[in-house]
Amino acid sequence: MNARNQQCFCLSLDEGALSQALETELGEQGLYQMTRERCPYLFSAQPVFVADDHIRRMNAVIGAVETVMNSPQWRQRVLNSAPPIARHDPGGAKGVFMGYDFHIGAESVGLIEINTNAGGALLNAVLARAQRACCPEVAELIPTAKTALQLEQTIVAMFRQEWQLSRHDRPLRSIAIVDADPPAQYLYPEFILFRQLFQRNGFDAVIAAPEQLQFRDGLLRAGSMPVDLVYNRMTDFLLEGSCAAAIREAYLANAVVLTPHPQSHALFANKRNLALLSDPLELDALQVPDVLQQTLLQGIPRTEIVCPANAARLWAERKRLFFKPASGYGSKAAWRGDKITKRVWSEVLAGDYVAQALVPPGERIALGDAAPLVFKYDLRNYVYGGAVQWVAARLYQGQTTNFRTPGGGFAPVYHSPPVLSLR
Repeated sequence: MNARNQQCFCLSLDEGALSQALETELGEQGLYQMTRERCPYLFSAQPVFVADDHIRRMNAVIGAVETVMNSPQWRQRVLNSAPPIARHDPGGAKGVFMGYDFHIGAESVGLIEINTNAGGALLNAVLARAQRACCPEVAELIPTAKTALQLEQTIVAMFRQEWQLSRHDRPLRSIAIVDADPPAQYLYPEFILFRQLFQRNGFDAVIAAPEQLQFRDGLLRAGSMPVDLVYNRMTDFLLEGSCAAAIREAYLANAVVLTPHPQSHALFANKRNLALLSDPLELDALQVPDVLQQTLLQGIPRTEIVCPANAARLWAERKRLFFKPASGYGSKAAWRGDKITKRVWSEVLAGDYVAQALVPPGERIALGDAAPLVFKYDLRNYVYGGAVQWVAARLYQGQTTNFRTPGGGFAPVYHSPPVLSLR
């Protein structure tokens, strides 16, 4: 099926259906125009074709990671050295929208990153509603309105489960979607979609900056509205900033369900974890069974923590490596080794970085005005409680995903079946 990424030049995005979904079905008046003006390269018109075998391999890696990361040995190993707030009991909440990002090759898959609060899931539900078949062969692969609706229902059920897992008997009533300066965020249109989704399902819902929340009389409040659950889109993963003081106080007092929370970031998303998962000696120490070790070592590129002891070797091997800040996000301050300069290298040595074996991304060919265009892509698996909810592609040019490439952005993944079993 990957051959279609080189040979199929049809466009699958129906702009009229996209506008209908954003303006009427899911969003609100003006959202389509806002999205096109603010985020012109948010949605790609090109689908990405993925073989079922790659889907199965990604599932196997995700299953192995989840098994290890939910083990008592892993929790002890990671949380013993984590900041105090990461050791606070989150009350049962697992953390919504875990993102497992993969590069795939002809015969391999490589898990390059795990993220908490991975953005884009609801945008992909919109994208699924705006697909058109370019030919009969593709028609059976495209996601349908039914699968898009299933994803939306699964998202709502996930937030309800987070509330129930936190040992609350009464129904979930109110949700605050929180990020720093929300209207300035690139994915702000998705915040609006979430607010609308929550309201359609009977919740009071607001979009707020963290400093707009107050903790008083034992309740976290957004204005006059008591907040039951905070859908956390902040990149202040450990609630260290002064603007997050009210959320931090309410969270530590077990007065609000926060999802995702500092503990989920420490256990899953800190990139130092990939150094443990790709080291046979560490896996032995964690008592990981051999069959899981094999899956992890084959599916996770070798990752090392950059330190003075290995600095000379990593510099010499830099062209085969990718350097990332251990607690970073969104490809910020990440560098391909063949692009790194001595000045940047000094910053890497002074910072908290990991070095990961370079795994080339997949490629998608599209027609250009004068010549074919080559896009790179990665695959994002949205996961909750170990179950994959949706698989999306991100098309881009350059070092990393950027949503700044004409013709790039979120792209639907076509495989059979078009969406995994939703649990």
